[in-house]
Amino acid sequence: MVVLTKPAIEHFPIVKNSCKSPSFFIDVPVIDLSKPDSKNLIVKACEEFGFFKVINHNVPIEFIIKLESEAIKFFSSPLSEKLKAGPADPFGYGNKKIGQNGDIGWVEYILLSTNSEFNYQKFASILGVNPETIRAAVNDYVSAVKKVSCDILEMLAEGLNINPKNVFSKLLMDEKSDSVFRLNHYPPCPAIEEFTGKNLIGFGEHTDPQIISVLRSNNTSGLQILLTNGHWISVPPDPSSFFINVGDSLQVMTNGRFKSVKHRVLTNSVKSRLSMIYFGGPPLTEKIAPLPSLMEGKDSLYKEFTWFEYKKSTYTIRLADNRLVLFEKSLRRHDVYNLNS
Repeated sequence: MVVLTKPAIEHFPIVKNSCKSPSFFIDVPVIDLSKPDSKNLIVKACEEFGFFKVINHNVPIEFIIKLESEAIKFFSSPLSEKLKAGPADPFGYGNKKIGQNGDIGWVEYILLSTNSEFNYQKFASILGVNPETIRAAVNDYVSAVKKVSCDILEMLAEGLNINPKNVFSKLLMDEKSDSVFRLNHYPPCPAIEEFTGKNLIGFGEHTDPQIISVLRSNNTSGLQILLTNGHWISVPPDPSSFFINVGDSLQVMTNGRFKSVKHRVLTNSVKSRLSMIYFGGPPLTEKIAPLPSLMEGKDSLYKEFTWFEYKKSTYTIRLADNRLVLFEKSLRRHDVYNLNS
């Protein structure tokens, strides 16, 4: 484990800050899920950015507040107490270490499976933390966000004129769906002020391997996405809305039409950042390949693979590496679809 002393800061990834204040991406597509034209706007956002914000999502505010309160209570505990809920193998509490290939970040987290039973009793010995209260808060929140995910995926299918419209959502609804839920906490890092004009990385650049990701964070900035012009741009925080990411699997299923956007999180020197992410994944045995109805005479850009095969491959590479390159067909590897590199 990395000890959090000032000299240890030098062991964490740091990037140059291009400006003194964040340059916010004000053109993030905003989709009102209550509007009848939302399906077409979602398709456009997935094609152009692979990222968008949704409002009027109908997730009860009390679910959000309750889970955030429980998360703050846990992350405010002494490290010696939090470690009792770890190690993350892969589920449980993790601190600084991200994955198995040397990636680290200024972050601590709890990773939970949404299907198999996580042993919440790991929280029982942590002072002031009630495992059953956390379980209930997570279950209520995940259930509501999963519905939003499925609604969005069905809108996508309708917007693409795919039948049946549950072609994507049924993978999340399957009782064997390999979906996960993550709570990330980025503590403030005053020591980064020593590195003038630079930012400390909380969570390094990556794409999400699943089908869809639904993110909600508090009112602290830090999230950045990589635009097609190669520039990183900050996303304005909005604790009342959700941000949606196209995952690698959805990029494959649409044969590269939708983009799995690279993103990262920078630390804040004063304020902590708390994020909650639902990663909607298919069953482990599900075969992932471009949908025939979207091919229209085009060649497939990808070899068929199972979700288990793809998930396993992600454990062998670094966070920032292009996961999909191992499954691209070499004939079209540099196709005009401009896949992530």
